[in-house]
Amino acid sequence: MHLSADGAWVQEARRVLSPNCDDRPDGAIELIVIHGISLPPGEYGGPWIDALFTNRLEPDVHPYFATIAGLRVSSHVLIRRDGELVQYVPFTRRAWHAGQSCYGARQACNDFAIGIELEGDDDTAYETPQYERLAALINLLRRRFPGIGAQAVVGHSDIAPGRKTDPGPTFDWQRLTSLLA
Repeated sequence: MHLSADGAWVQEARRVLSPNCDDRPDGAIELIVIHGISLPPGEYGGPWIDALFTNRLEPDVHPYFATIAGLRVSSHVLIRRDGELVQYVPFTRRAWHAGQSCYGARQACNDFAIGIELEGDDDTAYETPQYERLAALINLLRRRFPGIGAQAVVGHSDIAPGRKTDPGPTFDWQRLTSLLA
């Protein structure tokens, strides 16, 4: 896996550009936030995550979509069940993935975090290709952005406790740690 010369893009990723991003306030990247997403909930595959992150989710396709179609959200990267990597926002820009959040004493984690979505949910184990691709991506990002410390990989639930549960209890943190350099 390789980054573009400016460190903004994973060269091997399929790009689907999201408008739901803006400039980082100071450019610092010091945190990686792992999320879990499936659309509709508990279902995998299909175009729905891409549609959500590009503001093209049709509310009448599924009852759940009517509740989220107006959201303006994104993530830097999605890792599908088979390990496919999709990138929506360059790492050098702020993706809108964490919402109201706090890491240590710092508020607004989108300002200094990279958001990585895993296709999954709280009740289903994540797949081996997802862990392998996630570990490779984290190792690559840490080399490019040295401000991301060894402990600066967290779940969405860690920065938004009580509001978010992802990546959920099925995410195996020990397995991820064993794959990191």
